[in-house]
Amino acid sequence: MSDTILYRSGYKYQLAEDFTINIDIFPGKTVDMEFIGLSLDGVLTVRSGYAWDGPSGPVVDTSRNMRASLVHDALYQILRCQHLPANQKEVADKLFEKICIDDGVDEFTAHMYYLGLMLGGKPATDPRNKKPTLKAPWR
Repeated sequence: MSDTILYRSGYKYQLAEDFTINIDIFPGKTVDMEFIGLSLDGVLTVRSGYAWDGPSGPVVDTSRNMRASLVHDALYQILRCQHLPANQKEVADKLFEKICIDDGVDEFTAHMYYLGLMLGGKPATDPRNKKPTLKAPWR
């Protein structure tokens, strides 16, 4: 029995059931993390319980960009954990744009989102920027 908890902060949403999508990212070996899987043939599975923060920056969270933000956050986490090479960031960013358009975001706005990710997203893929584990109560 423990009198402390370990947790991570910074999340707004939690996936209620598994989500699977075919993407054009093919890892050198199967990625199997606690909440994320990526098969050799590009099947991304985000498992129930996965937590993410929705679209970043000035982007307003809507039903038209939520699926894109889920996929994008999962891919950035795979990049941070170095299960994909850093050059796959641009592919992940383009996929965000495509999913937004597929889900009803107009092409101009989706492209602006993409440019924002290209300009400001790199730190979120850096392994040094993993969310820290926090402890409560802090003693």
